[in-house]
Amino acid sequence: MADEIQDINEKELTALISLLDDNDSEVSHHVEQKLLSLGTSVIPYLEKEWMKNSLIPDVRIKIEDIIHELQYELLKERMKAWKDSGAESLMEGMMLVANYQYPDLSLGYLNRKLEQYYYEAWKEFNGDYTPVQEVKILNDIMYNRLKFRPNSKNFHSPSNGMINLVMESKKGNPLSLCVIYLLMAQKLKLPIYGVNLPNLFIVTYKTQETQFYINVFNNGIIFTTEDIDNYIEQLHLTKQDIYYQPCSNLDIVVRALRNLIASFEKLGEYKKSDDVKVLLQVLEDSED
Repeated sequence: MADEIQDINEKELTALISLLDDNDSEVSHHVEQKLLSLGTSVIPYLEKEWMKNSLIPDVRIKIEDIIHELQYELLKERMKAWKDSGAESLMEGMMLVANYQYPDLSLGYLNRKLEQYYYEAWKEFNGDYTPVQEVKILNDIMYNRLKFRPNSKNFHSPSNGMINLVMESKKGNPLSLCVIYLLMAQKLKLPIYGVNLPNLFIVTYKTQETQFYINVFNNGIIFTTEDIDNYIEQLHLTKQDIYYQPCSNLDIVVRALRNLIASFEKLGEYKKSDDVKVLLQVLEDSED
């Protein structure tokens, strides 16, 4: 893409952008397609032109649309790169989900927020505790000190799927709250992992000696394998290993995208839901 931008200098780009205001719609359309063909590396140039006060409103709107489309293409590329590199960072995966609506959101910002939470927790983990005691301490940090709460009132809001908004509002759905819980647990080196339970995302504390489950959406209540057995039976589902065992970061981000699709559809925002479906397909496509 860098090679593509070298074929046109900044002065030529400015001249090209000025043609977006051409009275001939065919010319204007041709210019839009040309700008899109230059690829994502043209975004900084477009943003610079957008900032110029001399641009008339119609041109600014067209530039915004082109930037949005290019950012969406860039997001697809980054999603694929995250998956192909092993989906190692859960925070990065959740950031990419939020980047759909907040393209300027950075990993640095999210990691700094997480570091603040971690600071609240690490000083409490200074003794020899049992697994249940460790979870109770983490619960105290999560719900009493940091004041995270389930967003029951606006359960289906897209904001519940945006990690930055959940960190700011301290409210989220089962999945996003579990992600915060998991990320804190990872930094504390606790053996806590996500579990893809139907209709409710939970976490498990799992070692060779012990395993139990935690309902993060319900104040960190601890429950057992037998409780999951009963839950699966109530849903009239067949028992599967995935309902009991840790899932991958990729599984978590895929579920986050599915939740976001459902949220947009409930709001009637079908263009956005279709966009997110494409992002989901990027992660679900099998590698060549």
